[in-house]
Amino acid sequence: MTEPDWGATAQDWLVRLARCSEPGPGVTRLPFTPEHRTALVVLTDLMQQAELNVSLDAAGTLIGRLEGPIGAPTLLMGSHQDSVREGGAYDGIMGVVLPVLALMKLRAEGLRLPFAVEVLAFADEEGVRFPTALMGPRALAGRFEMAALDLCDREGITLRAAMEGFGLAPDEIPGLSRDPARVMGWIETHLEQGPVLEQAGKALGIVTAICGIERHSITLTGQAAHAGTVPMRLRRDALTGAAELALAAEDLARATPDLLATVGALQIRPGVVNAVPGEAVMTLEIRSPSDRAREIAGAELTDRARQIAQHRGLNLSITRSYAQSATQCAPDILSRLSQAVSDGGQDAVHLPSGATHDASAMADLCPIGMLFTDCKDGISHHPDEYVSPQSMTCAVHSLTRVIRSYDPAPPQKPD
Repeated sequence: MTEPDWGATAQDWLVRLARCSEPGPGVTRLPFTPEHRTALVVLTDLMQQAELNVSLDAAGTLIGRLEGPIGAPTLLMGSHQDSVREGGAYDGIMGVVLPVLALMKLRAEGLRLPFAVEVLAFADEEGVRFPTALMGPRALAGRFEMAALDLCDREGITLRAAMEGFGLAPDEIPGLSRDPARVMGWIETHLEQGPVLEQAGKALGIVTAICGIERHSITLTGQAAHAGTVPMRLRRDALTGAAELALAAEDLARATPDLLATVGALQIRPGVVNAVPGEAVMTLEIRSPSDRAREIAGAELTDRARQIAQHRGLNLSITRSYAQSATQCAPDILSRLSQAVSDGGQDAVHLPSGATHDASAMADLCPIGMLFTDCKDGISHHPDEYVSPQSMTCAVHSLTRVIRSYDPAPPQKPD
């Protein structure tokens, strides 16, 4: 019997799922909405065609389960179903479709696994509708803060009310936490959201770590003045100080492996054509898979900001407003993914993820790993987001090899 074209099959399902969207460009599918409901109908159809047992938990996570022997542990796979506004058809949702197809392939081959496998479609990873995110994996890890149920969307609807209107029982979320001893690990498939794999000519990559993030809020205050009457040597220009700091951040990031630094927001006052800027308010974000490298960069750029302010006669206010540690992928899963990709005839490209994923929250429950696919022009969170059927076929085959690689029980920790 001819094997299906798994990439083309994935594309067909993703086209169906992309229709589960608000009107407008791209895909807009927010949690606990009619669009979410229609996506669950499509995913349920897919999971049932793979002969999985399908259920919806109290956090809105759709679960497709392939049963194993009684008492056997469970391998978890999947990603999220929600999108950003006017996003793409692959971010998150592709990571639900591909492992289901991998299980479909293994079942067609007659393989009986000595463990259970669950494919999870989390409700909310993006955090677009409510000012919280990663609810599904946090619930499984026992880390969900119930106070988040009182947070409101921009229409004033609380998360609790939205979930209850969706037919869920949010008060049951604490009971969703899993026993880590019964979970073999979490494997998430995702498009890279960047250009590295495409530029390397590789369909797949293995994630080594999810970058840690820190953000700084910075205000430089000088003296607003008439642009035509104050000589250059006497100016206290806040904008040029901000520009110097932005360039210092760029220089440091370019010189430091796997360090990213971004000035993403900048406001100047008074902001008129004929006045020297008296105040610059800016953000500085630093990301790295190494917490030590990130923290050193944060300290170095804080010192540099003080030097710039002193040299230019500016007042400085700088506060680290946010910090999130890096998440390291488990060596065992990284090795299994690398071998699976290599067995498919490709060199295993290793790279960090600069974006946060469900895996970062699942790491509180179990060992994690991530498989990246390339994406056209590195574009994501945009209607032009695209992953080729060929790359998705490679991913399905690699996932089947990873699943086959597991023993009946996870490795025992030493005493």
